[in-house]
Amino acid sequence: MAVVKSTADDVAMLARLLRAEAEGEGEQGMLMVGNVGVNRVRVDCSDFKNVRTIRQMIFQSPGGFEAVQKPYFYQRAREKEKRLAKRVINGERIHPATYSLWYFRPEGNCPNEWWGQPFVARFKAHCFYQPSGATCSDVYNTY
Repeated sequence: MAVVKSTADDVAMLARLLRAEAEGEGEQGMLMVGNVGVNRVRVDCSDFKNVRTIRQMIFQSPGGFEAVQKPYFYQRAREKEKRLAKRVINGERIHPATYSLWYFRPEGNCPNEWWGQPFVARFKAHCFYQPSGATCSDVYNTY
């Protein structure tokens, strides 16, 4: 059962984001990018109070994704990434992105905080950050 509303266009758009943001990090890395995106749609806190759709999440400004500024994002979605997008839309969560609302790829080590949120863990090149329950309890709600 989907944890956020989605259309076929939303699935394709999310699939393109997964590939553009984390293709080099394999399936697991792409699923984690999807987790962060779905978490942003689900919550009503922090920078994501007015984000209610996959499209709004992807193109949010400020706070969106760098990939949407590059041509690679605009290539046709592939079936492999569509399947991954559907998995995260249906609630599959992968640590360290389980409750994360932010990630980024630093040049060196992961800072202890990003946008005032604590570091959770690194997966390959990306560092993941999740809010505390006091900052954003919504992200910890079960489906």
